Amino acid sequence: MGFMTGNPPEVDPATFLERPFLDRIRVTSTHWVENGFGSPKMVHTIYILKLLVVYIGAGLSIATFTSGHNVLDIGAWWNEPIVYQKLILWTVLLESIGFAGSWGPLAGHFKPMTGGFRYYLRPGTIRLAPWPGKVPLTSGDTRTVFDVALYAALLVNLVLALILPGAHTASIDAAIADNSGLVRPAVLFPIIALLVIIGLRDKIIFLAARSEQYLPAIVFSATLSFVDMIVALKLLIVVVWVGAGISKIGHHFSMVVPPMISNTPWMPSKAVKRAHYRNYPNDLRPSKVAGGVAHVLGTIVEVAAPLVLLFSTNRTLTLVTVALMVAFHLFILSTFPLAVPLEWNLLFTFATIFLFAGFPAWDGYGVTDMSSMWLLAAIVAGLLFFPILGNLRPDLVSFLPSMRQYAGNWASATWAFAPSAEAKLDQFIPRPAKITRTQLLDTFSPEEADVVMHQLLGFRSMHSQGRALFSLMINHLGEDIDTYTLREAEFSCNSLVAFNFGDGHFHNEHLIAAIQRRCNFAPGEFLVAWIESQPIHKGVQEYKVIDAALGVIERGTYKTADAINEQPWLPNGPIPFDVQWTLEVDANRALTDPGLIEEPKMHERGDSSGVHS
Repeated sequence: MGFMTGNPPEVDPATFLERPFLDRIRVTSTHWVENGFGSPKMVHTIYILKLLVVYIGAGLSIATFTSGHNVLDIGAWWNEPIVYQKLILWTVLLESIGFAGSWGPLAGHFKPMTGGFRYYLRPGTIRLAPWPGKVPLTSGDTRTVFDVALYAALLVNLVLALILPGAHTASIDAAIADNSGLVRPAVLFPIIALLVIIGLRDKIIFLAARSEQYLPAIVFSATLSFVDMIVALKLLIVVVWVGAGISKIGHHFSMVVPPMISNTPWMPSKAVKRAHYRNYPNDLRPSKVAGGVAHVLGTIVEVAAPLVLLFSTNRTLTLVTVALMVAFHLFILSTFPLAVPLEWNLLFTFATIFLFAGFPAWDGYGVTDMSSMWLLAAIVAGLLFFPILGNLRPDLVSFLPSMRQYAGNWASATWAFAPSAEAKLDQFIPRPAKITRTQLLDTFSPEEADVVMHQLLGFRSMHSQGRALFSLMINHLGEDIDTYTLREAEFSCNSLVAFNFGDGHFHNEHLIAAIQRRCNFAPGEFLVAWIESQPIHKGVQEYKVIDAALGVIERGTYKTADAINEQPWLPNGPIPFDVQWTLEVDANRALTDPGLIEEPKMHERGDSSGVHS
């Protein structure tokens, strides 16, 4: 890869789509092994500059100057509580406006690079309530003026909380003789209320703000005494770490590491990249090297090190572990994962130092120093509720509150459009960005753009979900899979609602129904294969097949091991499925008789055959 030039697959773009679909997947998946996405170094430089100038430069300047400190005098503010509080608020602000995670070309935002506020300040764009029809005053899927006003109020309150000086409290003055106070609770309570209200009407903004992690931190800051707040913040970050570590147990994370290493811009050695696969280019399952990196440097570190930090009273052991977790987050940041949670990793780097080196257990900030064991139990129970529920019932909880960040075990989907049908998305859905392929046409020819879109499918095929998704598509499209337009749903979702972050819950049947109400696809024009995360106690995953015009047309399960043991290009054919329910509709008659769509014939099935729709 050069600074301005990328490294695309060595194919003839003009004839690429003439190849069979699975042949295209083999080309893009094997290309990924040595080249990753093949982005020019300029792309990564843009992200680095954003971090240095906007997140670190502007963020630290605001957090320190408004708290009475000189940003250059690091020794005076690195363990100042109000600076940490304001860095959290700064991160929430950037996430909320779409300028942090899920930003830019690595997340599918090519032009414009920023989604976020461009969507959320525009009435008429799509919003998605988490429990549509079940919570009063949250029905519908169209952003209203009221929604825009709520979002604008959130941004205003975040700015106020950032610029106002701190307020002293008896608890912080008793703990720290010379301090700059804390962010005023009076400006935090409106933020808490607005995030909750917005979240009930639109899960997109709620999760885009990373509320599953930052909202508890804001609640702790607004309601707890100083020592209790510090201990609660430690518990929060440890739950995030340990939850992510536990979710990496199993085979999914072993499949995440090889494509992540392959996409690392500072890794020039193709031999090192190939070593993470069993036998490049014929067997792209993860090697023992990949398993070791995943579960020794990943799983074990992310579970054991945080517990050491939480309970250690040994200064040397604590500081060594702090250094280990700092290196852990900086390494993840350096790989530029496609959801680009770069600001999150930097904040956790600082949080590790601030919480465990700045306020260590031996100075009175250990778990047992909380003012009430009942309060401690309540906080622990509250923090563990969604991770436990989300691992047992992933269908009920997004993988973000489940604390399963980048574990490889996520809900995913593939979209398939009949020829020319994808154009309806741009024709009928108002928003500030076009579909991903259209955005690419400012840089690439149409044929080159098609190759790039297949690189995204190649990326998905490197994970277990890709094998299952493409198998479902083969079963339902048959030979038509070679002529349909298949898309990676995460990137398509980004173009429609501004955010995704790798969670298929953003583009389940609720989004598909919202799209259908605007685009009116005919049966068979827009088909979705959708799979849920694997529950921690089961060896199977649930799937759905959705026809935009008909709704869910099939449900069932598949053995996770069957997907893990296959190659990205499915040389042995589609993996087997246990089809448990299908919707029987004569597609030709449904075109002229809408009643067939409203009252379809349903029946149970228990075989493993595919259904051609």
